[in-house]
Amino acid sequence: MAEKVVLAYSGGLDTSVCIGWIAEQTGAEVIAVAVDVGQDGEDLETIRKRALACGAVEAEVADARAEFADEYCVPALKANALYQDRYPLVSSLSRPTIVKHLVAAAEKHGATTVAHGCTGKGNDQVRFEVGIASLAPELKCIAPVRDYGMTRDKAIAFAEANGLPIETTKKNPYSIDQNLWGKAVETGFLEDIWNGPIEDLYSYTQNPATPREPDEVVITFTKGVPTAIDGKPVTPLEAIMELNARAGAQGVGRIDMVEDRLVGIKSREVYEAPGAIALITAHQELENVTVERELARFKRGVDQRWGELVYDGLWFSPLKRALDGFIDEANEHVSGDVRMTLQGGRAVVTGRRSGESLYDFNLATYDTGDVFDQSLAKGFIELFGLPSKIAAKRDLGK
Repeated sequence: MAEKVVLAYSGGLDTSVCIGWIAEQTGAEVIAVAVDVGQDGEDLETIRKRALACGAVEAEVADARAEFADEYCVPALKANALYQDRYPLVSSLSRPTIVKHLVAAAEKHGATTVAHGCTGKGNDQVRFEVGIASLAPELKCIAPVRDYGMTRDKAIAFAEANGLPIETTKKNPYSIDQNLWGKAVETGFLEDIWNGPIEDLYSYTQNPATPREPDEVVITFTKGVPTAIDGKPVTPLEAIMELNARAGAQGVGRIDMVEDRLVGIKSREVYEAPGAIALITAHQELENVTVERELARFKRGVDQRWGELVYDGLWFSPLKRALDGFIDEANEHVSGDVRMTLQGGRAVVTGRRSGESLYDFNLATYDTGDVFDQSLAKGFIELFGLPSKIAAKRDLGK
């Protein structure tokens, strides 16, 4: 009986060619698995049929949009996850989602190997292979583009020689990855980091410089999870989709950055993440209102580490799981409403309210009704500054 290989299948040239390529190189039967995490493009049935036409013995497709929103985007939102303080982990979040489906398919079909179409230069190879090893350490991984030197020219030649039903002549100058949480664009003229991005790159967002009326939105959170928009109950999937549309129409969520890849090189990336940026902005502000000071200070460091772990492909790691527990606990009181104005590429918070608020108007006000006992401040300052005062006397020789 031939061995079976489960392939992460996108429907594009590289993974379509991988089906026959793997069969030739290994003699294995290929099972294609396509996972919809909210990317634009062809419907799942078209992709499934293409995989079979390209030689897969079986092809499975999964609509994982709600799963992706609930189990991956929501934890990232609770963690205010922004790699290098800017990137909302668009690709990083989708990979563990896909990995779970690949491992489940391998178990179902008795496959010994999982394959993906990543190169040896990027982060995704790590995310796939470390994720697979974490869930099913007995499985082997192969990457034809990386392991067998499957260049684009070779892929085109293979597709033409075997009559594969895939476009092989037109080449988009960009490498694009997209899902519900956002879109990533790299390569092409963007590799010269002096070149500015052009409007043709963008599809999730409108030009923020175009004059338009502002859009005011109220987002309701329950324990850190978005549960209503403008008073209408929503699921996380619905919240992300609506804010992708509304914030995107105002040009919110464009990011142009040079980031540090896990493999040690710097890479120029252009991102669009209107829903993610709007939600994270609102969530951060509600945390400011509802999370106690020392917990909030500590959580900022945890959030950064959480984002680094996910970016590095360690979604299923023990540390990531442990931090999840802390972040969930820290979000226990993050409930309430945040009002924002979306306009000109910005999501600006203009109001916040919460039954869990730690903001006390009578303590904060400088007007009549102030209940803050200012007489306590003098003694507090003396005690708070005492270590610095003692050290200064020593250092100044006084």
